[in-house]
Amino acid sequence: MMSYKRVCSRGLGIALFLIFYTINMSSQTAYITNSSGNTVTVIDVSTSMVLSTVNVGSYPFGVSVSPDGNWVYISNNGGNSVSVISTSDGSVAYTIAVGGNPDGIVVSQDGNKVYVANFGDGTVSVINAVSHSVSATINVGITPYGIAISPDGSRVYVANYSLNTIAVISTSGDTVLTTIGVGNKPLGIAVSPDGTKVYVTNAVSNTVSVINSLTDTVSATIIVGSSPYGVVFIPDGTKAYIANQGSDMVSVIDVAADTVLTTVAVGHGPVGISVSPDGSKVYTVNHEYNSVSVINTLVDTVLATVPVGVSPIGFGNFISSYSISSGIISHGFVSDGITIYPNPATTIMTFHSQLSTLNSQLLITDIMGNEVYKETINGIDNNIDISNLSNGVYFYQMNSEIGIVGKGKFVVIK
Repeated sequence: MMSYKRVCSRGLGIALFLIFYTINMSSQTAYITNSSGNTVTVIDVSTSMVLSTVNVGSYPFGVSVSPDGNWVYISNNGGNSVSVISTSDGSVAYTIAVGGNPDGIVVSQDGNKVYVANFGDGTVSVINAVSHSVSATINVGITPYGIAISPDGSRVYVANYSLNTIAVISTSGDTVLTTIGVGNKPLGIAVSPDGTKVYVTNAVSNTVSVINSLTDTVSATIIVGSSPYGVVFIPDGTKAYIANQGSDMVSVIDVAADTVLTTVAVGHGPVGISVSPDGSKVYTVNHEYNSVSVINTLVDTVLATVPVGVSPIGFGNFISSYSISSGIISHGFVSDGITIYPNPATTIMTFHSQLSTLNSQLLITDIMGNEVYKETINGIDNNIDISNLSNGVYFYQMNSEIGIVGKGKFVVIK
C-alpha cells in the first residue's frame, strides 16, 4: 500500500431529423490525475471512454473543476505548482507556483478563487483565478491535506493531517476562524449540499467525523472501511460515498441517519472519488489498479471499470459539469432562443424569449444539480426574482410542449 503522503438548430419543429451540433453537454468529462506519469486522463462520463491525456506538472495529485466547467485546476505535489487546463482545447493554459507539496484543491463557487492545501509548509495558497497568481497565503496548521468549500462559498474547511484538526477559513477575509478536533489522521473532506454537515475521513481511525457546521462541533462518528480517503455527497444530499483505500471498497452512507447503508467492492486502493452532476454515477480512482470504477448510485453496483494512467489519484472534484463536445442529435431540439439579462445579476433577471413560451416551464438548478427555482411562465419577457439565491453559478432550462426552448448558465453576485 502506498503511503498517505505520496497519495496519502435555431428553429423549433415537429419533424425528426439528424443535425450536427456543438453544444455544452452536462456530465461530460472526468479528469483523473496520474501521479507517476505526470499526466491527466480525460474520460467521457456518458460512455466511460478515455478521450485524451494531458501532460501536467510533477506528481499531479488534487483536482478541482471550476463551476462553469471552463477550467480544471491540478495540484502538482512534486512541482509545488498548479496546472490550469482549459477545457475548450484540453491544453495547460497556466502554471502557477504555490506552497510546498500541494495536495487538496478547491475552486470557489463564483470561480474567482482557488484554495490549495500545501502539505509541505502548513499553508493554504489562495489563487486569484482572474490574474492567475497567488493573492494570499494562510497558515492553517501542520500538513494540510483535504480541502472543501461550503455551498454558499463563505467557508473553506481544511484537514490538518498531523494535528487531527479541521481549520475553518472565512473566505471574506481569508483568515482562520476556528479549528475543530476530529479523528486520527484526517484526509478527505466534503460539505453536504445543504451546507449543514461536513464529513471528514480519518485514515487511522477508520471513521468519518460528522461536523455540525452551525456549531463547529463533531455531532457523530461513523465507522467505515479501512483507511478511508476520499469522500463525496450526491447532489440531492441523501447519500455520501467514502473510498476506503485499505479495504478496496466504498462505504455508502445514509446522510440523514449518519449510518452506513451498504458497501461496494471496487478496484485495489481506491483513493479519489467524485460524482456526476446528475448524481447517477460515482467514480472511484483505484490507485493500485490504474483504473477507475464507475458506480451506479441507484443500485450501488459497479457499472464499468476504465483503465487510466499510472498510479492515479484524482483527489477532489474531478468531474466537469460542462465541456465542449461534437456529435449527432436525433430527436428534440436545442435552441439559443432565450436571452437573459443582466448577467451577472443581483436581484431580478429577465428571460427574453425569441420564440413562444406559452405554458413553458423554467427550471433553475445550482452547480450541485439541486433545483432552486421552478415556474410555469407565459410571454416574451419574464422577470424572475432571484434575490433569494446565494452568490455563485446557476444553470437554467426552458422547456415547452415541443422541446427545449433554451438553456444556459448565469452568475449571481451580490
